Amino acid sequence: MVRYLFGRLGMAALVALTVSIISFALVYMSGDPAVAIAGEHATVDVVAQIRAQYGYDRPLPVQYLDWLASALRGDFGISPYFKVPVADLIVERLQVTMTLGLLAITFAMLIGVPMGVIAAMKPNSLIDRVALFIAVVGQAIPSFWFGLLLIVFFAVNLGWLPASGVASWQGYVLPTIVLGYYATPAIMRLTRAGMIEVLSSDYIRTARAKGVAPSKILFKHALRNAVIPVVSLAAVQMGFMLGGSIVTESVFALHGAGYLAWQSISRNDLPTMQALILIFSLFYIFFTFLSDVLNAWLDPRLRG
Repeated sequence: MVRYLFGRLGMAALVALTVSIISFALVYMSGDPAVAIAGEHATVDVVAQIRAQYGYDRPLPVQYLDWLASALRGDFGISPYFKVPVADLIVERLQVTMTLGLLAITFAMLIGVPMGVIAAMKPNSLIDRVALFIAVVGQAIPSFWFGLLLIVFFAVNLGWLPASGVASWQGYVLPTIVLGYYATPAIMRLTRAGMIEVLSSDYIRTARAKGVAPSKILFKHALRNAVIPVVSLAAVQMGFMLGGSIVTESVFALHGAGYLAWQSISRNDLPTMQALILIFSLFYIFFTFLSDVLNAWLDPRLRG
C-alpha cells in the first residue's frame, strides 16, 4: 500500500508540474499580456511600464521559475483590476465555491447511488425506467435554465428560499440542487451498471446459495465492488464542480471563485486568471489522488 501511495504521489506531482507550465503559458497564448492588462488603446510608455512592473520583459524561463516560486509561497501577485493581492481574493471567494461543491457532490451521491442500486435490483421495471428518465432529464436540462426555474418557483412564487446570495444556509439550497443534479445522472447510471454486473457474478450466486442474508449480499459484497468506479467519477465531478461552477454562481449571484474566474476573464485580469487555473487544476489532481487511495482501500487488487 505504501509503494502504491508513493507511486500515485509521484504521478500527481508530475501532473501538477505540467499543469503549472500550462497555466503559465496560457497567459501568452492570447498575445502580449502587458497589452492585455493595459488595454488596446494604451500608449507605448504605459505598456512598457506594465511590462516592467509585472516582469514580462524578462526571459520566459526566468518568469516561470519566479512565478512558480512565488506561487509555492502563496503569492500570486497583485490583481490589476481589484488592486489587491490575488491570494486574498481567492481565499475570500474560494470558501463559497468549496462549500457549494461539497454540498453538490454530496447531494449527487445521496440521490444517484440509491437510485442506481434500486434500479439495478429491478432492471427494466417501472422503477428502473423512472430512474433512467430522471437521469436523461438531468443531462438534457441546461443548468442556467434549471436554476432560473427554481428561482421563479421557490423564491419568487412561494418565497421559501432566497433567489441570490448566501447570507444564510438557505442561500445554498437552490445552487446545490442545480449543480448537484447535473452530476446525478452519471453517478446513477454508473452505479446501476456496476450493480447489475456484480449481482450477476458467480460469487454473488454462491453467497445466495449459502443462505447469506440479502442485505449483507447487497451492501457488503455487491455495493462495495460496484461503488469503486463511482468513487473515481465523484472525484472527477467534484473537480468539475469547482472549476465549472461559473454558470451556477452567476445565476444565483454567488461571489465565489467561479464568479471570480468569469470576472478575471472578462476584465483581462491575467494574474488572477492564472492563479485560478492553477488552483482549480490542483484541486482536480487532489481529488483524483484521493479517489485512487479510496479505491485501493476498497479493492486491494488495485494496489498491484
